Amino acid sequence: MTNYKLLIVFVWLLAEQLQSQTYVLDTVQDKFTFINWKANTLKMADQSPAFKTLFRKLDTIAKGGEEDLHIFHIGGSHIQADIYSNRLRSYLQTMSPTAKGQRGFLFPFSIAQTNNPGNYRVAYDGTWTGYRCSVRKDSVAWGLAGVTAVFKDTMANVTIKANGNNYHEKMYDFNKMRIFYDNWSDDYEITLTRDSIITQVVENKKAHFIEYTLSTSVDEIEFCIRKTKNVDDAEFLLMGIELMNDHTGIQYTSIGVNGGSFSYYDRCRYFEDQLLLYHPDLFIISVGTNDAYHPDFNPAQYKDYYTQMIKRIQKANPDCAVLLTVPNDSYYKRKIPNPRTRMARKIIYEVAKEQQMAVWDFYEIMGGFNSSQSWYKNKLMPSDRIHFTVMGYRIKADLLLQALAHSWENELELPLNTVLNQIINE
Repeated sequence: MTNYKLLIVFVWLLAEQLQSQTYVLDTVQDKFTFINWKANTLKMADQSPAFKTLFRKLDTIAKGGEEDLHIFHIGGSHIQADIYSNRLRSYLQTMSPTAKGQRGFLFPFSIAQTNNPGNYRVAYDGTWTGYRCSVRKDSVAWGLAGVTAVFKDTMANVTIKANGNNYHEKMYDFNKMRIFYDNWSDDYEITLTRDSIITQVVENKKAHFIEYTLSTSVDEIEFCIRKTKNVDDAEFLLMGIELMNDHTGIQYTSIGVNGGSFSYYDRCRYFEDQLLLYHPDLFIISVGTNDAYHPDFNPAQYKDYYTQMIKRIQKANPDCAVLLTVPNDSYYKRKIPNPRTRMARKIIYEVAKEQQMAVWDFYEIMGGFNSSQSWYKNKLMPSDRIHFTVMGYRIKADLLLQALAHSWENELELPLNTVLNQIINE
């Protein structure tokens, strides 16, 4: 799982940039009969008070009301690549003129020598070393992102361009920025290249960030990391960046690290401190593929990790709707279909029932055990039968959008496809 092929990812990202955001389900259902289309629902959402609140809030935004709604989506390599999660982000942030929100929290993955999503751009100089919470030999302080880039040299410059290859130009212009970092002994300083546009600087030592308020909106910014003391063992730890603006609407934060699992995210020392900065309305948990990958999978431990993650989320917002997604069917070492995903699926249903949350059973939707072979034969998965091709991710995103829209319609007693048509026709 940790040997994620960067060349494949690059091809997927490039292809995603070249394809328009068109809803594909209507054109593929007759072709891909192995997909269980009827299973595409948010199970137990109608029994969850948190989801009732969520759907009312989504409806207000869809009708043009000025309200803020924050979605988090956490997972492994599927989410780090930010192909299907960005597709959902684009749908939801364009369903009404007030829905656009802001880009929010992200990590400049290329600095850590791993694949960066194509919807924002990163440029940098200097020598950096990347550490992922999902690599057992790595040991460093991590935050919300689960990835940290470490700099030990004299000076480095980093540039972030927010809009990247986003479908809607200028949507993510920002007038406030946070840099999440750890600087053990104040041996480094951070400065913005355009310091003339800074109107306020605030530091938060507990959550490990410095925040800059700007006098104007920009879509690109450069900052400099500079050593201030001649100390041999000094190091600067970059843990994430947040780009903010004054827009109301939907913010979609994706948190993903290649190889990520619950046990690995549990290693992130500042995860909870940084999560508590936010008020999530919907938290999508797509953690499980890596947990259930190896033969030493521990169902009881998995359930405990899952429950603890929900408790962390509820500390940030006790009324947050949590969507538990069942991992996709996959192959173990490219040889055999993984039987442990069925064990993870059973636990996910148990946790959802106990916590009064909803389940999106993508395992069942795919077609169940060994269905990844059919997805592979139809060019929806590469040969690893763990990840997806661009079309596979597009279908996955559109399926989740459809399931969300139909639950929303059922809760508000709207005609079928009312919400979905509004979202995809914008």
